[in-house]
Amino acid sequence: MTLNGQPKNSIAVYPRNLNSATDTGAPGEASQTWVLPGRRSSRTLHLILALLFLTLTPPTYAQPAAHFSGQTAYHITEQLLQAAPKRFNGSPGHLKAEEFIKQHFAPEAAKGNLETDTFTATTPAGLQTMHNFIVKFPGKKDGIIVLVSHYETNYPLRDIAFYGANDGAATSSLLIEMGNVLRAHPPEGYGIWLVFDDGEEAVKDWYAKPQDNTYGTRHLAAKWSQEGILKKIKALIVVDMVADKDLNIDRDNNSTPWLLDTLALAAKDTGHSAYIFKYTESEEDDHLPFVQRGVPSLDFIDAHYGTPTASSPDGYHHTAEDTLDKISAHSLQISGDLLLEMIRLINQRP
Repeated sequence: MTLNGQPKNSIAVYPRNLNSATDTGAPGEASQTWVLPGRRSSRTLHLILALLFLTLTPPTYAQPAAHFSGQTAYHITEQLLQAAPKRFNGSPGHLKAEEFIKQHFAPEAAKGNLETDTFTATTPAGLQTMHNFIVKFPGKKDGIIVLVSHYETNYPLRDIAFYGANDGAATSSLLIEMGNVLRAHPPEGYGIWLVFDDGEEAVKDWYAKPQDNTYGTRHLAAKWSQEGILKKIKALIVVDMVADKDLNIDRDNNSTPWLLDTLALAAKDTGHSAYIFKYTESEEDDHLPFVQRGVPSLDFIDAHYGTPTASSPDGYHHTAEDTLDKISAHSLQISGDLLLEMIRLINQRP
């Protein structure tokens, strides 16, 4: 904050020069005559006032730039996995994961900016109660940027040691660290909403009909459509599996083209161009319910996780190998840098 302590405008007078030709006093006597400044003295007055202004005005310090910590996001991932290693719907770990998320956003809850969106989904395993959590950081511009991560683990893998370190835990932790950043540096542009969505994973079969996946975002897209929120969303970014040690974020054909361009520019601005667009694919993910309703959306995903084998054609994805040792703080740092820069660039759009 800068305080403007400028002195008020005033007229000053100065004692006349005792040695000048205009001195009419007796030699050696102190003069009592004062004269108003002339042109030359006026310049001196302006200089004195300028020096006073510089002396009395405190220096202006630039606000520190928002900084995302990949190391902090990694530690939060570690803590989440310790608290709730298996987070499939209906499990004790699922409830612990929800409590973990809510505890990290207690300051927002106290302000009424943490919303719990509870709904019942019809699944192949019967009716299941699910919860989305929406954390809101109000901005100064009319509009919202939404970041999304699912937090639950795969229901069909509930009987094996599947912990989803990269698939759900790390990206939820990334959003928690993003919340730390936004709490310290409230948005100057559009508001930012962080969504922790439930039911992204299939309960039985991803490709089944009727649709058996993306329960949370399908519900939320329909709800926000009815509430008029969708039209306020300037961009929605789904964050998925981007803590992989061998990070490279896909070019997704199902994402909004201008957001792919924005990601490319953000990578260039942050020096991370080597970590994007090695692969071009068409991803089916939590962004599709919003894409289908006309919301500008991006799947910010690295779908290539581990080396494919005959027994694990998708590498570590949806296997017991998706563990903490397969992810890195460095990859979380890159992902956080890219997302913050994307937010800045989106705010600059007309």
